[in-house]
Amino acid sequence: MARHDAHAGLLLLLPAAAWLLLCARQGVGAQKVRVEEELEAYPNESVDLRCQFIDGGGRTKLTQVSWIWEPIDGQRDNIAVYHPEYGQSFPNLSFKDRVVFLHNNLENPSIRISNLRMSDAGRYTCEYATYPSGNEQGTSTLVMLAKPKNSAKVVTVQAGTKAVVVAQCEAADAKPAAAIKWLASVGGNHSTSTVNGPDGTVTVRSEYRLVPTPADDGRELTCMVDQRTQDRTWVHMLRLSVEYPPSVSIEGYDQNWFVGRQDATLVCAANTNPPPTAITWTTASGPLPDTVEVDANKLTVRNVDDAVNTTFICEVRNKHGVAKHQITILVTEALKDPSSAGVVAGAVIGSLLALLLVAALVGVLLTRGRRRSNRAFAGDSAAGAGGGGGGNGADYGNKARLLFGGEGKNGAGGANNGPAYTYREGCDNAGTLTEKANDFHHHRLHHHHAAGAAPSAHDILLSGELDEVERRKFDDSLEEEECYDGFGEGGNALPPAYHARRGRGAEGDMYLDDDMESQRDGSVISRTAIYV
Repeated sequence: MARHDAHAGLLLLLPAAAWLLLCARQGVGAQKVRVEEELEAYPNESVDLRCQFIDGGGRTKLTQVSWIWEPIDGQRDNIAVYHPEYGQSFPNLSFKDRVVFLHNNLENPSIRISNLRMSDAGRYTCEYATYPSGNEQGTSTLVMLAKPKNSAKVVTVQAGTKAVVVAQCEAADAKPAAAIKWLASVGGNHSTSTVNGPDGTVTVRSEYRLVPTPADDGRELTCMVDQRTQDRTWVHMLRLSVEYPPSVSIEGYDQNWFVGRQDATLVCAANTNPPPTAITWTTASGPLPDTVEVDANKLTVRNVDDAVNTTFICEVRNKHGVAKHQITILVTEALKDPSSAGVVAGAVIGSLLALLLVAALVGVLLTRGRRRSNRAFAGDSAAGAGGGGGGNGADYGNKARLLFGGEGKNGAGGANNGPAYTYREGCDNAGTLTEKANDFHHHRLHHHHAAGAAPSAHDILLSGELDEVERRKFDDSLEEEECYDGFGEGGNALPPAYHARRGRGAEGDMYLDDDMESQRDGSVISRTAIYV
């Protein structure tokens, strides 16, 4: 209302020339009568209908002016008449007390209509009675607008297999008619209908349909209304309401119920709409044990014992149906001292570790003893053979084998510090034994001999008296070798310590000593021989 009052006031303030220019630009009315082509108004507001007579020559005599209302084609009703001598007249009772002249003169017979109704819409003609030209007129169209009364609501439905209306949206008593749209996160479709009111308004209704399922309950559906009188789109969000029978599950059992446990709990979880009307706890064998307490959907066992070693059943009911679920509880015996489990586990692990350590130590000792025994056996064989040797030479391949010989434990050369012999293929005489000087061995064995002990170098090495570091040094000192023409008879005989020891089996068969190793060329050597 305020907007249109301001508009009318603005027109009154406009100079006559500007207002005539506005009317001329709109191209409305006859040449001598100027009016506005169209006006918009709302119910309960007011509107000013302007009219002015323009006489360029001033020769036309104005007699009377009338406002004629045409609600529909073919219907004409006088609503206001002005005569300079007889004054104002309002013959139509529906406009009585709602219509007034803004100026008391024939040149500007503008009127104001207050408390507008939707039925006031139509064409309004300003008609002059003149002399000598006769009647002159101009017509304005009044458009009555009505803002829609928007509303939206959900329709509670039951889940099923047929499409039903789940939501409604309405734009009532609007002029012009509104347009309704839907924005949905669910499937479905909508239909729209219109109803015309007696006052020219239109009511638009839209219904949204779908086949409802329990999953649709609570999903969003939005109604949107667009209409000429609205500054922006009207938006209303809805949440669907779909009712369905309950579905039930029991939660809270952790499979660790033991005798003496306190406050073990089960929860009956029900998915249902509307909410349950009843929740019942029972067991497969009948009533609940005495140690059980029930609070709605929650079951609590204050002190677990063998009585709850059973099957619990939860039943949920609402107006659409009933559902139940069951769970079987297994009660176990509790440890007398829960902390003893850790002690037992620690003792078992410690025992296993101790056994593994002992087994490893025994293995090391057995391996070391076997090596010492083999070395001692090889040393005795070498000592017994002495520094001499007979037999035919043989080709031992490209490997260089280091042997320690001696003249015998009780001979003149009892120190067993004789030369080291190796079989080397790269010397002057191919396939012969070579002698290697060893100052380190000579010095060490000479020291032992001076002290009164006369072990041979081979005995010392095989007896384990040298530690591992000294033994490696002892071996490394033999890397420099010199070639000899021969050793023993024929120049290619091996020392006796290098001969294979033989024995007899239970049936008299010959066999090689365990310390000897057969070679590809048919020869045998001691496993205790040192390879360089």
